[in-house]
Amino acid sequence: MEYVTLGKTGLRISRLGFGGIPIQKIDAAGTRKLAERMAAAGINYIDTARSYTVSEELLGQALEGLRDRFVLATKSMARTKEAMAADVETSLRNLRTDYIDLYQFHNPPMKDLDTIIAPGGALEALMEAKEQGKIGHIGITAHSLAVFERAVSLPWVETIMFPYNIVESQGSRLMEACAEKNIGFIDMKPLAGGAIEDARLAMRFVCSNPNVTVVIPGMYAEEEIEQNQKAVEDTRPLTEAELKKIETVRAELGTSFCRRCNYCAPCTVGIDIPGVFLMEGYLRRYGLEGWARQRYGSFQVKASACVECGVCETRCPYELPIRQKMKEAAKAFGE
Repeated sequence: MEYVTLGKTGLRISRLGFGGIPIQKIDAAGTRKLAERMAAAGINYIDTARSYTVSEELLGQALEGLRDRFVLATKSMARTKEAMAADVETSLRNLRTDYIDLYQFHNPPMKDLDTIIAPGGALEALMEAKEQGKIGHIGITAHSLAVFERAVSLPWVETIMFPYNIVESQGSRLMEACAEKNIGFIDMKPLAGGAIEDARLAMRFVCSNPNVTVVIPGMYAEEEIEQNQKAVEDTRPLTEAELKKIETVRAELGTSFCRRCNYCAPCTVGIDIPGVFLMEGYLRRYGLEGWARQRYGSFQVKASACVECGVCETRCPYELPIRQKMKEAAKAFGE
């Protein structure tokens, strides 16, 4: 296993990390087996979140006696100081630890980022938690290119998590900026939320980019750990056959896959178009129906509100049939 330094945090972590979303589908015993398998394989980076229902709790139970073998990262959607301070305490209890290595702001829209860094915002809580020794480092996750770009300029940001895979390379320029500023880049969605079927190819592609510090595929089976480990440890240059297959994957998904670049915004009626597509992906491909429906249910404007004006489609650089896709999403979620 290759080990790297997670940017300015100074943490030494495995190039392959563990994404904790899918363990919502298993139990404590299954999660313990995964933790033991990772420890044996030298995989030492674990990512979870307050919003992943039981993920923190399952990991907390699974890491009993193994905590010192792992670098733990979690995240919160809290935007105020009071709410974030409460979430930090909850995360510590759930994870059964007195210290979390990396605490991240979970996918804040630009307007929420302003709230986070303003007086009384969530950043104050994380700064205090850091001073108190409850957390080690502070990062941010994003799906929006605009938020990613702003995050690179914020002096307190030590890590940034953003999607990067065969069909989502919109963040490549900013990934280079992360490397230049020694900000750790954490790659989520290496399989495009399950849309890319060839996991080995997907992981090989991601790890061929030196600007990716760590890749964190979601895993809930020991076979997935073994498969991803083999792919990441194969550091040979991509072959001509692999490059050709990568282009085939791009061609196949290019006509139907949302890269969450947000160029379609603003929607005439206020639909979060990339957000709808993201939750639909969790619903259809991740097998996390309950969680996806809960998250979708929190959206103020649902896909069914689409008036089919078509303005979004004129802005989409990938020419996606957004109006049709909104109908399909509304049918899938029932609203």
